[in-house]
This record gives sequence, structure tokens and C-alpha cells, in this order.
Amino acid sequence: MHRSSQHVTGIAATLVALILAPVVHADLKLPRPSQKATVTQTIGLTDLTIVYSRPGVKGRTIWGGLVPYGEPWRTGANEATSFTCSQDVAVEGQKLPAGTYSFFTIPGKSEWTIVFNKEKDLWGAYEYKPASDVLRVTVKPQAAAARDEWMEFRFTDLSWKGGTLALQWDKLVVPVRIAVDDVDEALSAVRDTLSRAPADDWRTLQRGAQFCLDAGVNLDEGVKWAEKSVAIQEGYSNVSLLARYRHDAGSSKEAVALAEKALKLAKEAKDPPDTKPTERLLAEWSGKKK
Repeated sequence: MHRSSQHVTGIAATLVALILAPVVHADLKLPRPSQKATVTQTIGLTDLTIVYSRPGVKGRTIWGGLVPYGEPWRTGANEATSFTCSQDVAVEGQKLPAGTYSFFTIPGKSEWTIVFNKEKDLWGAYEYKPASDVLRVTVKPQAAAARDEWMEFRFTDLSWKGGTLALQWDKLVVPVRIAVDDVDEALSAVRDTLSRAPADDWRTLQRGAQFCLDAGVNLDEGVKWAEKSVAIQEGYSNVSLLARYRHDAGSSKEAVALAEKALKLAKEAKDPPDTKPTERLLAEWSGKKK
């Protein structure tokens, strides 16, 4: 082979190698215009987490403009928003199994569709597949009291039984009601802990009784826990709790006597607790004005 032919062959081989070689580039990270946010809320014993990016209004028409009506939306910017629940929940009364989902919405002028989709790690709504929907519910949007420049998710109206996941942006609020049912799990935890607790553990008995009264569940067993707690060691907290049980059961006279006893115990305590709640209840039960 001539020297010139060898030279041409070598150049060709080099070009092929360069074409086939993997592209190498630096992993450059820069601030995003729509910054990432994570909101986590524990309701009862259930952890709820939503991860999203926060676009701004920036003088644009949002609803029916930047975000069209009737089309799937990533509910934010960049990657599709994700929603995680550590245990089964009810979304607008419909069951959603524990897990992580892409959270899409289909905005409308008077009604929004909220979508939980099993496909994860999607960019925007470009890869959205309705066939992968796990749950769809509809909600009514509400006018906001003031304009929110940056899109935001918040958990509001919280109780141990549930709360509202609220999407707020521009002049709109989109509320999604989420309920949890952790009663059986909580009661099982109390019973299991009590089965292993020392005989003089009055605090766990009180905590179990407090949960039952606050939740309005398992009251027959709850009052027994309260009575046993007081029998082991009387204190302001458990005696005032038992007073509430007695009042709710219709024993007003006994409730007043127990409330008075609880206040006396509080005054004798080394570190006096805040007794205002019991003082207010006592005034109400005894017909006095404070």
C-alpha cells in the first residue's frame, strides 16, 4: 500500500472513532427559573409529601393561557409533580393506595380533574398516559383573596383525621380533601405498648385515653385507661382528663369535683402546669362566669 493510501485510511479510521465515541460533557447545574420545592405533612400516622417546581406569574395570563383549560398539566414546571402517601388515604372520598404517583391536573373554568398516575419520573405531561391513571377525582376551584405570584402547595384545615392539599397560584385556590384512617393502627399501638409497659406506667394509659377522647372513638376502653392511670398516680393531667370523660358521660357533679381536684393538684405540683383549659371547663360546668 502506498504511503498516501495509508494516510487516508488512518484519517478515515480516526473519523469513525470520533463519531462512535460517547459524547462527554460537564454536569453543569444552574438555578432554575421555576425552583424545586418539597412539602411534607404528617396527618395522623400518615406521611404525605408533594414534590414540584414553582413557576411564577411574571405578568402572564395563567388560567386558559399559559395553562390551557381541558388539557393535562404537570401541575408546576419542569418534571411532573409527584405525590407520596405512606399509607392508604381517601382523596375526595375515593381510596388511593400507599405509594408514589405523578400528580397531574386537568384545569377547567368551573371544575378541575385531579389525577394520580402510576408512571413516575416524567418530564412535564409529554409522556402522560391516561391508561396509567390510578385515581381521578374532580374538585371545584375557588377565587383567592390575593394574587400568589409563585405557585404553591399547602396543607390546610388539618386534623388528625385529614386535611386539604391546596394548590394556590395567581388568583386561584384548588382544594383537594385528603382523609386518613389510622384509628385501628393507633389503638393497636396503644394496646401493644400497654401490654409491655411497667405496671406503674400511668402516662401511657393517659395518652391512650386522651387519644380516644379527642378522636371520639373507643370511649369505653378509653375511660378505663383514664381510671387506671388515676388509680396508679393522680396528677393534674390525668385527673382533668377523667373529669372530661365524666362530663361527656353525663356525670356533671362528678366532673366538677374531679376538675376542682385537678386544679388543686396543679397548685401543689413542683412545676405548675397551664390550668386555663380546666378552669374554663369548670366555670362552664358549674355555671360560673370567669
